[in-house]
Amino acid sequence: MADRPLQAVMGVEPAELTDLLDDSLQQRGPALLPLDPALPRPRLEAVLAAMRPSSLRTPEGVTALDGGSGTGEDTALTIATSGSTGAPKGVELPAPALLASARASLRRIGAADGDRWLCVLPHTHISGLLVLVRALAAGTEPVVEPFGPAAAARAAQRHRPHVSLVPTQLRRLVDAGCDLSAFGTILLGGAAAQPGLLEAARAAGGRVVTTYGMSETCGGCVYDGEPLEGVQVRLEDDGRILLGGRTLFAGYRRDPGATAEALVSGEDGAPWLRTGDLGGFDDRGRLAVRGRLDDVVNTGGHKVVPAEVAALVMRMDSVADAAVVGRPDPEWGERVAAVVVPVDPAAPPGLEEVRTWVARHLPRYAAPREVEIRSSLPLLTSGKPDLAALRWQAVERD
Repeated sequence: MADRPLQAVMGVEPAELTDLLDDSLQQRGPALLPLDPALPRPRLEAVLAAMRPSSLRTPEGVTALDGGSGTGEDTALTIATSGSTGAPKGVELPAPALLASARASLRRIGAADGDRWLCVLPHTHISGLLVLVRALAAGTEPVVEPFGPAAAARAAQRHRPHVSLVPTQLRRLVDAGCDLSAFGTILLGGAAAQPGLLEAARAAGGRVVTTYGMSETCGGCVYDGEPLEGVQVRLEDDGRILLGGRTLFAGYRRDPGATAEALVSGEDGAPWLRTGDLGGFDDRGRLAVRGRLDDVVNTGGHKVVPAEVAALVMRMDSVADAAVVGRPDPEWGERVAAVVVPVDPAAPPGLEEVRTWVARHLPRYAAPREVEIRSSLPLLTSGKPDLAALRWQAVERD
């Protein structure tokens, strides 16, 4: 029943947001819609129009909004995301699902009562919000810091906290020579780790656990390839990953069509999320994520998973970072394009070098037909590479 008010929250201090989140989880206050104060005005207006919260809380106070509608009684958070069309979508997360996720995470990593959590991720994304929820579930106040290697290292030495990071942040800590043993556990998600990063982080003392999940599953729900307690994983015939269990979202706000498309019933009638990801199980039954279905490049009738190609390119000694995308091509339909950050800007890898390397491990059609050299990859606010921004520019191709 949609009778709980939804309040948009923008620009408030982390301590206030944590208190509001606690009230929401305990049903002492409205459900929350956290919004980034840096959103361009047209985008903000589009999100508010699509989500229809009943009020907006800012540092200046609470403003009632016309046309607001309620949400489910159990809903504690609505996360604003963008679908493939860029239209705003609201992921509605029930309090029981959020708390089940947090408690299962604490049990998996062996967190003790009173352990601290360091939050260096955006509070408008599920990754950052779940750090706050885990801290609340552990009975502690989160330590919130803008990310920087020096600041994170100081917080680690002072509080010995658990922390969630994306690979770019972990790489910066490793490169800065930080003692990662000062962290309790490092949960690493948001994107695939670069080759050698996990080994380097563990050599620096880090207890690193890789995570897989999304807003619709209350964040990471598979740790080191194994589902958390109360989470189930299975694959469709084409390799699409399906996730089920206690951490699932309730649906997309005011969009029953999208909800019905995303949530399918299992044989026992329980809902499963049809993710947009491809995966497989290794010989120990652990989930390995191959890449996203909507990122698959169809080149000359062959399907290529860009994440698999990017992982190979990043194993080259001359490559510091890389992403692979499909770009329009008049002959092939799409061509495989590699965007590369070289270790030495004066000696970047050439197209034939990259093609030969990839073709040693994958079919020749998966080898990039284009290489673009950049000083860095554009990133989304979540820390993931901005693949949409990389799909248009061409530099060197065969």
